Amino acid sequence: MASPPRRPYVAGNWKMNKDLASAVATARAVAERCPAAVRAGRLDAGLFPPALFVEPVARAIAGSGVVCGAQDMHWETSGAFTGETSGPMILSVGATSVILGHSERRQFFGETDERVRKKAAAALAIGLRPIVCVGETLSEREAGATERVVLGQVSAALQGLEPKDLARLDVAYEPVWAIGTGRNATPRQAVEVHAAIREAILRAHGDAGRAVRILYGGSVNARNVSDLMASPEIDGALVGGASLEAESFLDLLARTEEAKRVA
Repeated sequence: MASPPRRPYVAGNWKMNKDLASAVATARAVAERCPAAVRAGRLDAGLFPPALFVEPVARAIAGSGVVCGAQDMHWETSGAFTGETSGPMILSVGATSVILGHSERRQFFGETDERVRKKAAAALAIGLRPIVCVGETLSEREAGATERVVLGQVSAALQGLEPKDLARLDVAYEPVWAIGTGRNATPRQAVEVHAAIREAILRAHGDAGRAVRILYGGSVNARNVSDLMASPEIDGALVGGASLEAESFLDLLARTEEAKRVA
């Protein structure tokens, strides 16, 4: 029996940008003008603002079909973890998703594969949908270690998950050397890694792994998104800078809608 097609997804990671007024204004503009395919459930769109702005952004996009998420979470539900945010807290302010293991968290804040695994399991346990980020550095790519590094991160994050969990999470391949640099993997490079990730998930988890969406991230913009989204191996995009303004994010949604023929 054939698996249902994976619904394309464009997620905007605002990182540590915006103030409250601009966050709400951008969210409202996206909600008001997002493609009909988003409202009809044929194309997914998500906004991931800084933690302080999750609740007002979630309110601003309520009922539009656009989802709101957080950029990180702790694996414990509560406790003496000053400065951290738990999954239940995220849920309580209207978010339904969370980014985990982003390369900036790994590089600057000591995020490890084990922590990402614990966070992913904790998110799934309470009904949050994780986007698990994986990717190699430039030195790792030049050393021919891309698959070893990326597939190791994927394996660690998905370790111990049940088949039913796989339809409730996304993986985002973000080559670290392409994030915020203006450089991006060519469609061929991205497809090669996406195909390797899919094969590894299927090998470890069986046919249930077909439900996992694999997004591409790394300087995605209007110039390259159509070529990237034309590949059936790429299920969507995790976007940074191009998601900070409503116009550019809406343009990416429209181009993805056209490339994936979900109108």
